[in-house]
Amino acid sequence: MHFIDEAKIYVKAGDGGKGIVSFRREKYVPKGGPDGGNGGRGGSILIRADKQLNTLLDFKYKQRYLAPKGDNGQGSNKEGKSGEDQVIKVPCGTLVRDAAKKRVLADLVEHGDEVVIAQGGRGGKGNGEFATPTNQAPRFAQPGTMGEERDLILELKLLADVGLVGFPNAGKSTLIASISAAKPKIADYPFTTLTPNLGMVRYGEGKSFVVADIPGLIEGAHEGKGLGIQFLKHIERTKVLVFLIDCMSENPKHDYEILLNELRQFHSSLVKKKKIVVITKTDVIDDDAKKQLKKIKIARGLHPHFISAVTHEGVDDLLAAMWDTIVVDKNKG
Repeated sequence: MHFIDEAKIYVKAGDGGKGIVSFRREKYVPKGGPDGGNGGRGGSILIRADKQLNTLLDFKYKQRYLAPKGDNGQGSNKEGKSGEDQVIKVPCGTLVRDAAKKRVLADLVEHGDEVVIAQGGRGGKGNGEFATPTNQAPRFAQPGTMGEERDLILELKLLADVGLVGFPNAGKSTLIASISAAKPKIADYPFTTLTPNLGMVRYGEGKSFVVADIPGLIEGAHEGKGLGIQFLKHIERTKVLVFLIDCMSENPKHDYEILLNELRQFHSSLVKKKKIVVITKTDVIDDDAKKQLKKIKIARGLHPHFISAVTHEGVDDLLAAMWDTIVVDKNKG
């Protein structure tokens, strides 16, 4: 499935209906009073989070959303029918921005979260509303007001418990394919993963969590180099960050520090998240090389997991660590 993480749409709420000028016309009442009804309200446009959706792909094909106008008022003080509100459904985790002002209008995280993004216009008053003791037969009515319109940017941030972070070709896609039902493209060259992949990991009865395979970072990613900022934003919501470092790296500690710095430069809150460090692809090195790697102190208080997603060595212990860290995080929250 394609993953579209940003879309631009235009929304226009309905205009309010006109109030009308009308007078009672009844037999034997030659000069009936004013009875022009009010116009109906224009339909508003709402955006609502829906857990059934997981991409913004639909907005590639439909980009204009118009709510219906309110009907005009009628004689006999009949109010025009209001336009029906239009609801636009988006995936949970969608940020809604005003395209012109770049301002965040809503952050729709949970299923059912919604916001009125464009208010329908008010219906105009009919002449029946303007009658006074001194002006018993007003011959004017109000037009309806215009419905709001605006261009919007929809931005989807992945909602995952665990975010896999690492340089291109560090083994993220292979790991997520081995622990979940996700089927990311896997190949031995950088930037195979051009879009984030989500995988549901079942860790036992009643225990499951979501892992996001984020495309590989490179030094300078926070400045937009490589695949840059467009992917860094997807790890903002994850509870646990898992740093994957290739066992063939010349300096694993330095790799970890570069990755950490990229996250810090993007947003300082990222480095405060729970962290797990993983040395990957251990099936390609011998036992002596593993012993040497285990002597390296990568980060204070973090003891790396050594895994091979191909042979599944160390993967069960890693999943246990992920689950334990998520549970601790949830209990704290």
